[in-house]
Amino acid sequence: MEATNEEFQIKHLVKQDVVLFQQLIEVFEDVFEMKKQEKAKASYLKTMLGKPEFISYVIIHNGIVVGGLTAHELQMYYSEHSEMFIYGIAIKSEYQRKGLGKKLMEVLEKYCRQNDIKIMFVEANEEDTKAVDFYRQTGARAEKVVHFIYELITDDVVATADAAL
Repeated sequence: MEATNEEFQIKHLVKQDVVLFQQLIEVFEDVFEMKKQEKAKASYLKTMLGKPEFISYVIIHNGIVVGGLTAHELQMYYSEHSEMFIYGIAIKSEYQRKGLGKKLMEVLEKYCRQNDIKIMFVEANEEDTKAVDFYRQTGARAEKVVHFIYELITDDVVATADAAL
């Protein structure tokens, strides 16, 4: 375990921690109110956890995952350093406002400093004021950017693929 705060433990996941990772994904689905999607296979998650550029921490309370984060280390090409993109961070609602999210950010920052990663960054929707306030409170500086998404799979592509089968 990485850190302990009373009865809360923070664990850096490794490829053998698929069950804990699956529990974290369920926390994300609940907190982010995500539509239920087809679940990734355990073998896929194990491979993902085994990649050194993929970082995931969970918070465990009484043997249950109550929160965590995922991040991707991005290697830069214009200088010899990396940046850490925080892809997701969530704490179950009944455990929020206990400093657990802040502790996760501190643990990730420590990891980054130990691995010579110069910058951590995360995206948040402007209208998600809780997330925006959280990132500001943990020392982040906001930047105005426009986020573009390319939807590469459409219903037409899926229908065509299904028809080919």
